[in-house]
Amino acid sequence: MTEPVFLFSLPRSGSTLVQRLIAGHPEVATTSEPWVLLPLLYTMRRPGAFTEYGHRTAVRAIDDFTGQLRGGRDEYLFEMREFVEALYSAAGNGERYFLDKTPRYHLVIHEIMELFPDGKFIFLWRQPLAVAASIIESFGRGRWNLDRYAVDLEDGLEHLVAAARPNDPRCLTLRYEDVVADSEGELQKVFAFLGLDPAEAGGMSDDALRGRMRDRVGVDTYPTVSAEPLSKWQQTMGTTLRRRWCRRYLERLGPVRLQAMGYDYDELARQVAALPLRPRRLASDVARHAYWSIHRSATGRFMYPTASEIRRGRGREGTD
Repeated sequence: MTEPVFLFSLPRSGSTLVQRLIAGHPEVATTSEPWVLLPLLYTMRRPGAFTEYGHRTAVRAIDDFTGQLRGGRDEYLFEMREFVEALYSAAGNGERYFLDKTPRYHLVIHEIMELFPDGKFIFLWRQPLAVAASIIESFGRGRWNLDRYAVDLEDGLEHLVAAARPNDPRCLTLRYEDVVADSEGELQKVFAFLGLDPAEAGGMSDDALRGRMRDRVGVDTYPTVSAEPLSKWQQTMGTTLRRRWCRRYLERLGPVRLQAMGYDYDELARQVAALPLRPRRLASDVARHAYWSIHRSATGRFMYPTASEIRRGRGREGTD
């Protein structure tokens, strides 16, 4: 049976590049972004989903149902794992591994690691201000949109750091900057982690580009490994509001969390202080920031649960 490998990262962290490099090995299959585990694992979590049928009611019903199984919740998870592994095997088409790269898996990362106790988990970090800048450029076409992706930039990063246990043999950590600087050396670490012969790898695979979820922006802009994105964030964030946002974002992340990712708080703070204070895009940024703040507040915690709610796996009581 094909074994799953999970590539965990925030969106715009260079995960498609790493996915294509790893899938260049003939024993690794993949596809753009499966997302298959998100709806399955949310059957056990009240907050975070808004559905026509009433999600929180469904969670209570499923909880009652699993309580009547002989093995309870463990049996429910066992059957879910069997189902998902069968899907990965079908998609793998005989390869040893199937690589699932779905950035929003940070929302269910602890459940995934529980669901696959023998799984292999690759954590990919990228300098967080560069991630934010890439979200603006790729998803917003240069316009402010970071409030819309707060679930990734704030809660998502917290989930990933908490799950990346350095002494867990199931986990391997990569930095996007190191992959760009020495892709061959970093791939050697990945293939050793997977027990694969690196000599069999054949360059970047196009399997990750199949389907509508593929990263059109990054692939079209950088068809090969490029160091240009490493400093590009400074140009994007070099405006009045964005520089202020960068400073506050670093303060929220804090030195300890950044160190766990492999980055230095003081060095990033110095780089932010050196950003220009241009008024460019100020009116647009302020207006879009206000819009998304109102939208987030109006939508409520159905779509945007707090980190503590996600950890507890429960939300507000009541009927949808």
